[in-house]
Amino acid sequence: MAANDLEIQLDKILPEDLARTFESAYHVFQGKTEHIDDLLKHGGVLLRKVAQKFTPTQTIIGIAAIAVVAVLIINKAND
Repeated sequence: MAANDLEIQLDKILPEDLARTFESAYHVFQGKTEHIDDLLKHGGVLLRKVAQKFTPTQTIIGIAAIAVVAVLIINKAND
């Protein structure tokens, strides 16, 4: 039973997962290309956890919403 609890704990989406992914994305957005590997690593971990928790439709809608927000932020930054 304890091993099962540990497995469930490891698969939870933690605030740290989100923070690391957004921090890496912010560094890449600023032009610090050395953080691309971090972004891919943290984004992959977050995507794996999200895919386990949500249905495929929820995952696609969530990714699309994040993409829309990213495009709006980039357009705002270019103005």
